[in-house]
Amino acid sequence: MCGIIGAVGRGADTLDVLVHGLSKLEYRGYDSAGVALADESIDVCKKAGEIDELRAALEDRSIDGSVGVGHTRWSTHGPPTDENAHPHQDCSGDVAVVHNGIIENYQELRDELVSAGHTFRSDTDTEVVPHLVEEQLRGGADPEAAVRAAVSRLEGSYAVAVVIAGIEEIFAARNDSPLVLGIDDGAPRGPDRPNGDKPRGGAYYLASDVPAFRDHTDRVVYLDDGEFTVLGSDGWRVTTLAGEPVEKTVDTVDWDPEETGKSGYDHYMLKEIHEQPRSLRQSLSERVDELGGRVDIGDLADLNPRGVQLVACGTSYHAALYGAELFRQAGIPAQAFRASEYATSPPPIGDALVVGVTQSGETADTLSALREAQRRGARTLGVTNVVGSTVARESDHVFYIRAGPEIGVAATKTFASQLASLNLLALGLTSTDSTREIISSLRDLPGQVQEVLDGSGAQAVAETYLESDAYFFIGRELNYPVALEGALKMKEITYKHAEGFAAGELKHGPLALVTNQTPVFAIVTGDDELAQKTIGNVKEVEARDAPVIAVTDGQSDVERYADHVLRVPETHPRTAAVLANVQLQLVSYHTAALLDRSIDKPRNLAKSVTVE
Repeated sequence: MCGIIGAVGRGADTLDVLVHGLSKLEYRGYDSAGVALADESIDVCKKAGEIDELRAALEDRSIDGSVGVGHTRWSTHGPPTDENAHPHQDCSGDVAVVHNGIIENYQELRDELVSAGHTFRSDTDTEVVPHLVEEQLRGGADPEAAVRAAVSRLEGSYAVAVVIAGIEEIFAARNDSPLVLGIDDGAPRGPDRPNGDKPRGGAYYLASDVPAFRDHTDRVVYLDDGEFTVLGSDGWRVTTLAGEPVEKTVDTVDWDPEETGKSGYDHYMLKEIHEQPRSLRQSLSERVDELGGRVDIGDLADLNPRGVQLVACGTSYHAALYGAELFRQAGIPAQAFRASEYATSPPPIGDALVVGVTQSGETADTLSALREAQRRGARTLGVTNVVGSTVARESDHVFYIRAGPEIGVAATKTFASQLASLNLLALGLTSTDSTREIISSLRDLPGQVQEVLDGSGAQAVAETYLESDAYFFIGRELNYPVALEGALKMKEITYKHAEGFAAGELKHGPLALVTNQTPVFAIVTGDDELAQKTIGNVKEVEARDAPVIAVTDGQSDVERYADHVLRVPETHPRTAAVLANVQLQLVSYHTAALLDRSIDKPRNLAKSVTVE
């Protein structure tokens, strides 16, 4: 949710850097945008709506400054209006603040500030911050001390960045909301340049996520909770909120800025669906030894868990359901929990390994679940896509899915890489008689995904059922999480009603909803007992005139009862589920495209959900 960008040391280019950075953060979800530039005074421009509205407003006015911050807002306190958009200012207009998160004690602070004579212009919780800074400045505090004191009053989650008139610095802090620095000083750090000191001439950035400044630098510093940073034209430094110096490591981002472009595709989502063969190769690279019949997950192989609990949200929760089934098939007790439920009412942990599955590594509910598990003495493992993310840093162990950057709000390639990575973890932590067969199917998976992409009939299916009342998805065992994910994708980007069910549950209630206007997508792979039972469910809906779209490898006779067929190559059940998911991704994409939906930025949704 929300997005922050800040820049110092760019001179006349500052405004362009901020607006471009905001455009790179659109995928996070937002409903207004704004910028603030500081020199001897502060200029602010902010508009409800998309960044194009902000650009249009900037064309009608002169705004400049050598230091600046920008923001894309996701409404929490107050509707999406110009006044509620960030940045927010104090009474004097000399302080401007952008903020992600939720300030839980804002009403108490606001009442206190109003009593002290401050005037508020918005409905937001954020606006208390510039007034708190102003109050400190009035009392004689220097700018840095004023910001520290203001931030120390906040309760809740925040990534906050502050600029002050006449000060060529950005002050920022984080707690339970991501913030990363971009370092472009023209030279690596050395022992004679501790904690960011540098020769003059560099540029420095801060943002909610790396894409905001990746076009300018690949060198990053990830802030941790409770840390405070000062960025100036002469360098950067990080301390605790109390002022104690903190030594930080400068990491290098290993992906190219071009990876966050559309590369000629109409939408990021379509591009990322078609990137799945490459992202899967990256996930599997150097981890699969087909000749030796084993996988290499490094030191994680020594974990030897007696039980596994997986915690996740949304698409990642569907991956967790899939992963739990893999462990159970290997004889390890395993459960998947919705992180929001686990965090607030955690189940018994025992000696289980608690695995947090999160694409961004910043999902608030998943972080809370992992922290609760750690408080209770459990070992934790983060499965994430983002190097240096909070989950990666806080978990006892981390396993990267290596899918590459994903910009579309609706997860596609990261889900495929999560399934592949959970296969690797399950194989590396357990033993099974079919290890060689599974490894062989993983090796073939990228090529088979490409085969699905090249020959899919999903667009024709989308066109046929475009006016349907609702869409149902059914599957069993490993195909059940894929049915849930297929329904979620349909909901997210088409705004049409869709539901996923365990196929055997269809007759226990949902069958009442089945009509000739409710197509049923049945995932049927293999020709075992599970497949035959699912075919029985297909017959049930067929008898009630519901159209049936079979996603199948052709091993069973489900095609006899289907109105349309979406084929996948024959393979192991574990990887067949991944292939079936690709077909369902394409159906949702083409349906949304035909309906002219905002595919990459679906309404009301955000890429990274950083509040509980």
